[in-house]
Amino acid sequence: MATELAAELHLPLATIPLTGAFTHLLVVTPTRLELRALNANAHGPVYVDFTAGAAAHRRRFGGGRGQPLARAIGLKGGAAPTVADVTAGLGRDAFVLACLGCTVWLIERSPVIAVLLRDGLRRAARDAEIGPIVSERLHLHSGDGRELLPRLTANRRPDVVYLDPMYPHRQKSAWVGKEMRLLRQLAGDDEDAPTLLTVALACAGNRVVVKRPRLAPALSGPPPTARIATPNTRFDLYRVNPDPPAR
Repeated sequence: MATELAAELHLPLATIPLTGAFTHLLVVTPTRLELRALNANAHGPVYVDFTAGAAAHRRRFGGGRGQPLARAIGLKGGAAPTVADVTAGLGRDAFVLACLGCTVWLIERSPVIAVLLRDGLRRAARDAEIGPIVSERLHLHSGDGRELLPRLTANRRPDVVYLDPMYPHRQKSAWVGKEMRLLRQLAGDDEDAPTLLTVALACAGNRVVVKRPRLAPALSGPPPTARIATPNTRFDLYRVNPDPPAR
């Protein structure tokens, strides 16, 4: 697997521990794929796991269709909209939506993040409890959402396009967890998020949802038509068409 990944990502292959030559390592362990930072202040490895930890807890105790994310996407009655998550990251919100009945297209432009996500999806697909959900409802595409989204929607628009761009920089270091630090290093600051919003508005069948810090300004472009706020997070809603009837 390591040899194939190195070729796919055009990265050097190392078979022994290295120091000084690299800032990060993508490590194939016997059980999973991990991204490890090598600096002196590095925390533990980053990997995708939908079967345990925070993902499993959120699936069981996150609030179901009453939680803010579900309400923002439009999960009311029996509705199960199709969603294009064009900033998939580690797939946590997409996994929640799939568990609530949505079919989700995950689009991730960082090749390294995409292979971490692919590895997590493969392992989750083998799980007896969540395997069918992952296999049937989560579909990964590696590439830039500005280019991939119009291609994916050529035959069928998703009901909802979901954006979770990198949050603006803040001075308080406690706000930035290890995953967020590594994601920002790999994916950048998402300065093209307003352009991605424009593409999303042209491709969504019903609405676009943008996740933001509660006090952050909206993305440049048309103003949101509605907002759902929590103590730390806000979902900006951009309605494209009236809500479809529940099904």
